[in-house]
Amino acid sequence: MVLSYTANHNELKQKSATLLRDYEQGRSQTIRNQLVTLNLGLVRKEAHYWSNQCTESYEDLLQVGCIGLIRAVERFELSKGHAFSSFAVPYIRGEIQHYLRDKGVMVRIPRRWLALQQQAVGVARELRQKYNRQPSDTEIAEALNISIEEWQEVKLAWANRAPLSLDMPVQESDEGTTCLGEIVPDSDYRSFQLAQEDRLRLQQSLYQLEKRTHEILKFVFLYDLTQKEVAEHLGISVVTVSRRVKKGLDSLKQLMVGAED
Repeated sequence: MVLSYTANHNELKQKSATLLRDYEQGRSQTIRNQLVTLNLGLVRKEAHYWSNQCTESYEDLLQVGCIGLIRAVERFELSKGHAFSSFAVPYIRGEIQHYLRDKGVMVRIPRRWLALQQQAVGVARELRQKYNRQPSDTEIAEALNISIEEWQEVKLAWANRAPLSLDMPVQESDEGTTCLGEIVPDSDYRSFQLAQEDRLRLQQSLYQLEKRTHEILKFVFLYDLTQKEVAEHLGISVVTVSRRVKKGLDSLKQLMVGAED
């Protein structure tokens, strides 16, 4: 069994290397798609891991991870001597994490509470059939063997697991429909504007950095890789990564201060 796995793994590596060499020479979309299909297992592994850490579906994460795999194929250079799998995983993981950050407005519920909520559906059904009425919170909590306080917290978290849309209609009159966004005061609007301006200045400043420093900062702060992982990924020392991070942050501060003047 082990020998069979090793043989298949080596065959995959050899086939990938051949296709990567062909892709470097011709940049064929057909070859790129073959590489993505051949290495889809890397995406499946990451998608499976992250689907257990969030509320997003496995299928959505798989699609997002494939974007990262495509980018890895397009940026891989055989001459640097890296294994393609080691090179591709940070791109796949980074793409998924970036996607999850963008979806970060969703409220994450602890896995224990999710399990309790799922159990509560069946428990409530059984209690309704037993008593011919809607069960109380106390009865459900007892059936789940948890305190009434924890059950109420589970219910509250489940009810507020998704944000309300500001476009949601809340009032109708002869003059038309009033949306939630029209009646909620936005005392933080100015703060939001400033945050957006800071983000724009940061993006502009990042692109003024030397290419390698920009790349290292992106892997450390955007993709959440450790400095050791970045060093292995780029084929440089951890000391070099550390120095580049410090130098890059200092340069960013100067650039952003200059952009405010």
